Amino acid sequence: MSAPVLVLDFGSQVTQLIARRVREIGVYCEIVPFNKAEAALAEKPQAIILSGGPMSVHADGSPRAPESVFTAGVPVLGICYGEMTMVTQLGGRVEGGHAREFGRADIVIGKQSPLLAGLGDPSGREPVWMSHGDKIVSIPPAFEVVATSENSPYAVIADEARKFYGVQFHPEVAHTPRGIEILRNFVVGIAGIKPDWNMRAFKEQAIARIRAQVGKGKVICGLSGGVDSSVAAVLIHEAIGDQLTCIYVDTGLMRAGESEQVVSLFRGHYNIPLLHADASDMFLEQLHGVSDPEKKRKIIGKGFIDVFDYEAGKVGGAEFLAQGTLYPDVIESTSATGGPSATIKSHHNVGGLPAHMKMKLVEPLRELFKDEVRALGRELGLPEAFVGRHPFPGPGLAIRIPGEITREKLEILRKADTIYLEEIRAAGLYDEIWQAFAVLLPVKTVGVMGDDRTYDYVCALRAVTSSDGMTADFYPFGHDFLARVSTRIVNEVKGINRVCYDITSKPPGTIEWE
Repeated sequence: MSAPVLVLDFGSQVTQLIARRVREIGVYCEIVPFNKAEAALAEKPQAIILSGGPMSVHADGSPRAPESVFTAGVPVLGICYGEMTMVTQLGGRVEGGHAREFGRADIVIGKQSPLLAGLGDPSGREPVWMSHGDKIVSIPPAFEVVATSENSPYAVIADEARKFYGVQFHPEVAHTPRGIEILRNFVVGIAGIKPDWNMRAFKEQAIARIRAQVGKGKVICGLSGGVDSSVAAVLIHEAIGDQLTCIYVDTGLMRAGESEQVVSLFRGHYNIPLLHADASDMFLEQLHGVSDPEKKRKIIGKGFIDVFDYEAGKVGGAEFLAQGTLYPDVIESTSATGGPSATIKSHHNVGGLPAHMKMKLVEPLRELFKDEVRALGRELGLPEAFVGRHPFPGPGLAIRIPGEITREKLEILRKADTIYLEEIRAAGLYDEIWQAFAVLLPVKTVGVMGDDRTYDYVCALRAVTSSDGMTADFYPFGHDFLARVSTRIVNEVKGINRVCYDITSKPPGTIEWE
């Protein structure tokens, strides 16, 4: 799909937010690293956005926009570092060593510009989010100052004739309250792009692409029951019908009733061919005595692949493998910096399939963000219980039981987790929370029930708010809610006599405990 808006990534941690905000406006856009942009520029986008980035324009090897950006004859918006490199490349000057701006600031509008249309009259103030160390000290010829801040005399600049604009702040983040209006002014008002991109249009285009790629071939899809694989499966089935076979590997590490829900939905409601492989005994046997979280993840990942491979062999002549790869995965694999990062946890998905399978990938969701996948799921008619469900890790409950996994611990945790989610839904809080779950700790404490002494497990509760899972804050439940959940768990779940609530944000903690 050719993108009308191209975002050139200079390594900012919030570059993805630019694309998400533009898409929220109803305009399709894509992100490409600044140093791999030539092919995308050859597709003739209607507007270009230069992202922020962590480097100084004075640093050796600091990135620059391809010169073709400024000769393409289309509107260009530089954000933070994007403005700095635009200024440097077009004849202005940037210096280091001045007062830095990080956090909230106000810009003062100096003159009218279509970029700030609707944001107020000259001399009006507008709250924004700044994050820069360098300072622009002179702007290129033909540019004019549109707005200033206390430490940025060139907070917004414009060459209206060429439709080149620079902003020193980040309009894509929530801390710039009317940043989306600035982006809308740029892509719709200035670039003249019609905001007609939506999930209905995407669905029709995706179905046509799947049919063109697959033809009469057979496709297998690893179904986890999560949002991504469920939406991918239903979309592909709508495109090619019974040429698709789904494989659901039941590890025995799922939540209460989850396997039955998956099988019922896909076999019963959608009538999608489904192979249900109950491998729970095998997984529990392989996990016996294993406590190290990385070893657990690797055992589960390898076991999943082995079972999937065996079941796939039952689908004769399958040429294609479907995966629920999302756009953030694609972006991260072709990042602007490309440097190695620390491995916090091994990740488990179908991507490690044996080389001998030699299957072509069908990834119909690779252009979408998570919230867009949910919208597509609704467009496809998936039940809200599936579309809106919280993320669930590939290794399942195994990483919510620190220490050794046993059937007894799994049953205890399932009951506690069910009660917790029941109370969250009853309180009308489920959709406010990114992820909520119970953890069964490898710790026993003394308690008293009636006149008897108990010595049972501790249950920890976790709930976080987040936009993408990269950072997260704990959800601020009231004490009455936590007391109600704790009372139910201790009274109704044999094996737990103490409940705690995790108030750690990410970072420094991760969302899951292992």
